[in-house]
Amino acid sequence: MTPITAFMNEKLFRPYFGDPESWRSWFVLIRAAWGEALEGEHLALFRSLTGRERPPAKRVRELWCVAGRRSGKTRMLAFLATYMALLVDFKPYLATGERGVVCLVAPDRKQATVALRYIKGILSANPVFAQYITSERTDGLSLSNGIDVEVITCSYRTIRGRTIVAALLDEVAFWHDETTANPDAEVLAAIRPAMVSLPESLLLVASTPYAQRGILYKAYKDFYGKADDDVLVVTAPSVTLNPTLDRKKIDKALKEDPEAAESEYLATFRRDLESFVSRDAVQSCVVPERYELPVAENCYYAAFVDPAGGSGKDSMTLAIGHRDRDNVILVDALREVKPPFSPDDVTKDFAMLLKSYRVMSLQGDRYAGEWPRERFRTHGIAYEVASKPASDLYKGLLPTLNAGTIELLDNRRLIDQLCGLERRAGRGGRDSIDHGPGRHDDLANVVAGLCSALEVVIEPRIRWLEWGAA
Repeated sequence: MTPITAFMNEKLFRPYFGDPESWRSWFVLIRAAWGEALEGEHLALFRSLTGRERPPAKRVRELWCVAGRRSGKTRMLAFLATYMALLVDFKPYLATGERGVVCLVAPDRKQATVALRYIKGILSANPVFAQYITSERTDGLSLSNGIDVEVITCSYRTIRGRTIVAALLDEVAFWHDETTANPDAEVLAAIRPAMVSLPESLLLVASTPYAQRGILYKAYKDFYGKADDDVLVVTAPSVTLNPTLDRKKIDKALKEDPEAAESEYLATFRRDLESFVSRDAVQSCVVPERYELPVAENCYYAAFVDPAGGSGKDSMTLAIGHRDRDNVILVDALREVKPPFSPDDVTKDFAMLLKSYRVMSLQGDRYAGEWPRERFRTHGIAYEVASKPASDLYKGLLPTLNAGTIELLDNRRLIDQLCGLERRAGRGGRDSIDHGPGRHDDLANVVAGLCSALEVVIEPRIRWLEWGAA
């Protein structure tokens, strides 16, 4: 019996796992990841979930789990992280005073603390293990064997400087960071060097799949079904790993939205999604170190606003711009106010900025009925509801970006919001464009709306002369 098998068979973990039969698939996969021989139905199950004929000959360095929702992936990987923290001796590889880190990384700190709660639960359930805890915090804990367990945000900046004995990367298909182009790839690139001096270190990655991009999809393409003793990639539907799930609810979801449900519950990468615009195309439209343009004479300015209530997750945003003599759209000013905020105060501030650019009317989406129109009207600004939904505004923006006939401000959040937009194939053959899960598009929306608002400027050279004469 190997140490990991003994760890899984510990009686005190029965309350943590519940019915052992419901976790049978997970236990088979863990045994395989630790290089144990499998036979009979266990070997058949391994083959069906990994596409490989035989388990690795030794414990792997990386375990990637492409698994459906509610499959227990975070819970099981937290179990493995606990094993690494407690029962693997890293002292020979740590310098005097150096502490090893088990890092828990997720799309946000709140989600990462889910794994931390599981680890705390395992340790607390066993008096022998509980005595290892020397300090406990909301974002981690310290053990007497020189190991710390820490919750870390999905940013490569927070990884550096640590000696990582094990890393649990949760829901990597949904990571986003509007200051980083590819947070999953950059975090992984920061983690691997932090583990290189520890031959016993372990990378644990678990996620429900999403689009065919990112480190999860790359690992699946590169290693699924491949005989590699260092990397094991598993892909499994929710009910295979957690047979206690209600299959009727899953079947209903599959009928209502097959593409989404297949990704959520059958662990397949979505085929109906693709990026809206390339980062190169967006970046080529950005004027470096241009953050705002002053008001110019003889220019006709237009504006678009994306209102928000102030207490939710959405920002309230505004874009102001004009066309130049060559018919190129220039974004002159961008404003974003993140919640919480007072909508009345923000409307007043936006109205002052609009008047400074000689804008007395603007467009915006159909948000909250009459409220935006009434508030802007109070401050002397006419509010016109845009005739196009956001998806159509983005479709109109795309040729402008690809042709380079727009000059964008050097705003990192705007750039990443534009690059984070997704084109989704609809059932009736009509594509829709929207932000991905967990992302925002408030700035992208007002820039797209601004371009639409400036379409009313016909024959710009003639109009320019008219405005100049006026």
